[in-house]
Amino acid sequence: MRKYYITLSALLAFISFYAQDTPDITVEKAVLKQALIYNDENIAANSLYNIIAKEGETSIYKDSLAYLYFTGRKFPSCFMVCSDILSRDGNKQDVLEMQAISLENMGAVDKAAQVYAKLVTKSANNFHAYKLANLYFAMKKYDEASMAIQKALELKDDGTIKVSYAVNKNYSQQVTLLAAISNLKGLIEFEQEKNDLAKASFQKAVELDPEFVLAKENLQAVIEGKQVKKE
Repeated sequence: MRKYYITLSALLAFISFYAQDTPDITVEKAVLKQALIYNDENIAANSLYNIIAKEGETSIYKDSLAYLYFTGRKFPSCFMVCSDILSRDGNKQDVLEMQAISLENMGAVDKAAQVYAKLVTKSANNFHAYKLANLYFAMKKYDEASMAIQKALELKDDGTIKVSYAVNKNYSQQVTLLAAISNLKGLIEFEQEKNDLAKASFQKAVELDPEFVLAKENLQAVIEGKQVKKE
């Protein structure tokens, strides 16, 4: 899957942009910036909690705390902070995405799909629709997965996103999102026993990314009447 991260410079820029001139949090902000520079997540989180406590429930530093937990892969905490933020502003797409990814990593696939469904309507992003289709596929909800993958095909692709697939234990391959969408479409069609359509989808994936190992293996498997590989 695509890698999600926020760089140190981006987080510092966020903090600087929203910095407020309240005297009693000036030291906390200085400590926070220094902790981020030194990659001390515990001190950074502590400073953020102090700032939030002083600014109140509407503090924009909750966004920074969510990012911090997310990049530290502390998904339960990230989910809780995101839920708090979204209870006041449900339109923050970056927070919705972090919430969805946190839920997925926590194993709450069904709830993650619900968040991605909301996200797709707000972002009109084909990667989000692809992720939604992938989650439905994992839950064996093939009709829902089919509708989601069709939505992914309809939405504009900016050509920047790559999707990672494990070729073997030691090697992963990056492929274009459009190729990944076609491969997933083929997997869904195969499970729906639409083998001719699955073959065409795998063929399309190979045409879009000729080095796509998994798609080539799945195409050959359909031709030979064998089981395809999900990943």
